[in-house]
Amino acid sequence: MANHDNNNEIKEGFVDISSNKQVNKIYKKRGRAIRITSIVLSILLLIGGSGLLYYYSVLNSLKFVDISDNNSTKATSSTLPTSDGTFSKSQLSNDELLEDSKVLNVMLFGEDNARGEEFGRSDSMIMLSIDNRHKKLKMTSFQRDSYVYVDGYGYDKLTNAYAYGGPKLTIQTIESNFGVKVDRYAVVDYASFIEIIDVLGGIDLELTQDEIDYINYQLYKNKQSDTRTTITDAPGKVHLTGQQALWYARNRGLDSSEEGIGIAGDDWDRTSRQRKLLETMFNDMKGADLTQIISIVGKVGPLVTTNLKKDEITALVSHSMTYLTYSVEQYTVPEEGQWYYMNDTPVGSVIAFSDLETQRKLFAEFIYEELITGNTTSTSSN
Repeated sequence: MANHDNNNEIKEGFVDISSNKQVNKIYKKRGRAIRITSIVLSILLLIGGSGLLYYYSVLNSLKFVDISDNNSTKATSSTLPTSDGTFSKSQLSNDELLEDSKVLNVMLFGEDNARGEEFGRSDSMIMLSIDNRHKKLKMTSFQRDSYVYVDGYGYDKLTNAYAYGGPKLTIQTIESNFGVKVDRYAVVDYASFIEIIDVLGGIDLELTQDEIDYINYQLYKNKQSDTRTTITDAPGKVHLTGQQALWYARNRGLDSSEEGIGIAGDDWDRTSRQRKLLETMFNDMKGADLTQIISIVGKVGPLVTTNLKKDEITALVSHSMTYLTYSVEQYTVPEEGQWYYMNDTPVGSVIAFSDLETQRKLFAEFIYEELITGNTTSTSSN
């Protein structure tokens, strides 16, 4: 990681629109209180008795870490859609974050902290958008090597923002560069990821022979298996343990210098696998009832660090069976045609944006659809 001599450099024309400076809450307090009260009463009536005690213990076991600033400026109505149901052109500029009370944006971070630092590296950055306006779950992967402006550090790779300041600085960086409000976050490190998959009984994924070979090689190389052929299944649907699923999610290929193996792949392939794994987990939960979902939350929750509050988790759990019926759409930032490799930077080779303003608009179209385009369908999904 490069040392920076331009910590105090201010990007020309840069306006910081991150949530720790301008926005804090989506809902008006009174309306939010009414909704949350109704949801809490509904779920308590459903689980009742000893289930109630169990549910309270589940909530108390969660790792809550607040990253907000006490001096944050609260959201105003100008950051929400206008009276005609769309965002104004000025809201697509650099001075306001876009948000919609019917869309919850949660950043999901996969953290590599094997060296025991305060903040490790973020190998996975996916924004999960629960879009109640269009009844969709949307997953947006942010490329780790995207060349962005990081407050206090100047231009750098997006992944380095996590090493410098964890979820807080990364969210600030995503918001200030791409213009969309991030409401909440959740972090899972490698050990917790493995445990989560194992707690859920493993996961079944469609694998190619190259993907099987990659997992087997990494297990053997990292002394997690005594054999080079831990997975003996033919290509197709394969049941993976937590450790095997982790290597699947980290796979971006191997060059021939790795014992002459040579498996094609890059970070775009890796982010695609990460989204595929999440989508498979969603699909696996579609047959669960509310009691089973609460049980899953109870097992998985303590392994996740988040700033989701107890009443918000209750609301999400209460509506979970509805959310699991939503269609799933996927996207990447930057999208195809909006980037190029830049090699001569202080941090090495990076993914640079051809036109950041265009990328901001395309990203906003994917998340908010006709609120941006004025049409009834989204134009940017892959």
